[in-house]
Amino acid sequence: MALHPAGRLDELAPGTVRVLDIGEKRIALCRCDGAVYAIDDVCTHDGGPLDQGALDGCEIECPRHGARFDVTTGRVTRLPAVRAVKVYRVVVEDGAIAIEV
Repeated sequence: MALHPAGRLDELAPGTVRVLDIGEKRIALCRCDGAVYAIDDVCTHDGGPLDQGALDGCEIECPRHGARFDVTTGRVTRLPAVRAVKVYRVVVEDGAIAIEV
């Protein structure tokens, strides 16, 4: 796995989500609780884009059917999804964000 640049910390406001395309993957970069997390930008229920949903604390809600995921672990927190989303390691160093993919 390699680290991929993902922007600067000051470009991602707390409580927001930004999508990055890294190779064939769409990754949602989420900032909550003073940290940055990265997950697949795909709802495991129906393939919808999670970045279009609301980030509430460290949970993101799919705008299509309301499934929710914990962005820190990928764990499902509300149905109809039953499978977790993939989580990627994030490194923040000197204000630069990188994702291990």
